[in-house]
Amino acid sequence: MTKKNAPIESLLAEGRVFEPPSRLVAQARISGMKGYESLQNEAKDDSNAFWSRLALETLDWSKPFTQVLDESNAPFYRWFADGELNVSYNCLDRHMGTENEHKTAIIFEADDGAVQKVTYRELLDRTCQLSNALRSLGVKKGDRVVIYMPMTVEGVIAMQACARIGATHSVVFGGFSAKALQERLQDVGAVAVVTANFQLRGGKELPLKAIVDEALANKACPSVRDVLVFNRTSTSCNMDSRRDHDMLELMRRQPKTAAPEIVESEHPLFVLYTSGSTGKPKGVQHSTGGYLLWANLTMKWTFDLRPEDIFWCTADIGWITGHTYVAYGPLAAGATQVVFEGVPTYPDAGRFWKMIEEHGVSIFYTAPTAIRSLIKFSEASPAVHPRNWDLASLRLLGSVGEPINPEAWMWFYRSVGGERCPIVDTFWQTETGGHMIAPMPGATPLVPGSCTLPLPGIEAAIVDEAGGDVPDGAGGLLVIKKPWPSMIRTIWGDPERFKKSYFPDELNGYYLAGDGAVRSSDRGYFRITGRIDDVLNVSGHRMGTMEIESALVAMSDLVAEAAVVGRPDDITGEAIVAFVVLKGDTPRGDAAKAMAKVLREWVGREIGPIAKPKDIRFGDNLPKTRSGKIMRRLLRSIARGEALAQDTSTLENPAILEQLAQTN
Repeated sequence: MTKKNAPIESLLAEGRVFEPPSRLVAQARISGMKGYESLQNEAKDDSNAFWSRLALETLDWSKPFTQVLDESNAPFYRWFADGELNVSYNCLDRHMGTENEHKTAIIFEADDGAVQKVTYRELLDRTCQLSNALRSLGVKKGDRVVIYMPMTVEGVIAMQACARIGATHSVVFGGFSAKALQERLQDVGAVAVVTANFQLRGGKELPLKAIVDEALANKACPSVRDVLVFNRTSTSCNMDSRRDHDMLELMRRQPKTAAPEIVESEHPLFVLYTSGSTGKPKGVQHSTGGYLLWANLTMKWTFDLRPEDIFWCTADIGWITGHTYVAYGPLAAGATQVVFEGVPTYPDAGRFWKMIEEHGVSIFYTAPTAIRSLIKFSEASPAVHPRNWDLASLRLLGSVGEPINPEAWMWFYRSVGGERCPIVDTFWQTETGGHMIAPMPGATPLVPGSCTLPLPGIEAAIVDEAGGDVPDGAGGLLVIKKPWPSMIRTIWGDPERFKKSYFPDELNGYYLAGDGAVRSSDRGYFRITGRIDDVLNVSGHRMGTMEIESALVAMSDLVAEAAVVGRPDDITGEAIVAFVVLKGDTPRGDAAKAMAKVLREWVGREIGPIAKPKDIRFGDNLPKTRSGKIMRRLLRSIARGEALAQDTSTLENPAILEQLAQTN
């Protein structure tokens, strides 16, 4: 067996390169590689001066800072610590009296297709009313409010209202169970919950308030005093007169002005729990000033945002992407954005393309899992293929959530972007607050499957387990060597876990991303090879699961989607298990065995015999959360034949678990 710190091998090769369109280079905020290198050099020459300049240019400060970075208690870094500001002011008030005041801030499309447009002025008015409503209930600066809402304008307003009064919000995705909600309410010590009676998804009413009631039953969360209920539908829900309030009724009684609470730059803006399937969820705590700075900057850098853009990030506000690129970044940058309540397959799998056409979307930012499932739908049913809609408004595509397979990248590029739209493949995490490694559309030549280069000011590197740099072309651990403004500040209530998880002693004070990566020898581009805990060790070879998944998906005439995990093996130490969704019918019996043989041989040719999956299992789809993330921990349990102990309440499709247990 190989040593644990043997290098992670990179076996996948990708030679396709796409230069940024000349028309885009000419107009871009960061133009050509010279523009990118100029910013990087500025950051390297004097990082404090670099961040200071950007913070003063980008945000409105009530009290300007005098110190940029305080490293005296590393890794508990403090940014702009003596500066003061308000996030909601920077997202809404600062647009008043400008051309943005009456500009559309949000184009909301409901599950049933109804469309509502909200201007910056209207958004400010409604945010002030909810701020006053919360204040009337005694919610104040430093209190924690849990938001358990559907993907609606009101969800964004709830976040903005908390920020306005200095209350720290914790948004819980509307697909989580009562138990998961209860754990988060208890951990964060919430004084109030903002929820809805129901949410609408795929034509169905799904309860939210009933789940809140279950979470709060038997005084399980004694800190919670009030529950505000947004009546999304006309269906009534249980209301406790001592605790529950009709949110809109409460708002209607409030004035449309509310002074923003000025807070210190390091004031906790939100706590967002990472949804670990085992152990206590981690409450990732983010600051005010540093977080908002990066949310605003990355809107302008990664998306090359222009005043006329219609921006659409498909993520739910329950996840970090919905925080940074729905609730805060677009509004701070003065963008018009689409907010969508429903699912991409209702009433059919052409919903995304129809909405892009109808709303004139110019920047479309979605997840590889959504792309791969839409590939399958569009090939099974030509009527929902993107070619049936006019997507000429698009000028930029983005990918988020996990690495995108090269073949899925190519389909996205050709079928959705018409080979004219650059794809910004963004690497970042809940903990990083915003993009870390991503192309800049007017500067960076693109390579399918690669997130390319770190953004200016971000010092990313690939190291071995002892923290030593590995040569280009070799795989290792992805780290960030220097602090940056939007980084996680701590794990709520557990500083020791924070240090142990993200700044382990053996890594020289570097931030450990938890992902394996490789940097190309030719361009120095980064490619994520999968989570570190997903690195497979087969007969002494350490491989990232992502490369094997990409090889399977590259068999694009047959395979729609694949997920790879490991299981213990007496001979090889670890065996590769591939879960595969085909574009056609799911095979059974001998047909499944024959298809598994075809796929094994393909992987052997694409990567090498060592990468051939020992087990291949077929399913109609993969187990995913309702946000579209593949539940790889669940797949590991299935691969090992273990009883499923973890919470599967967010699983969209529980029936497939039995399918995926069948070995071929």
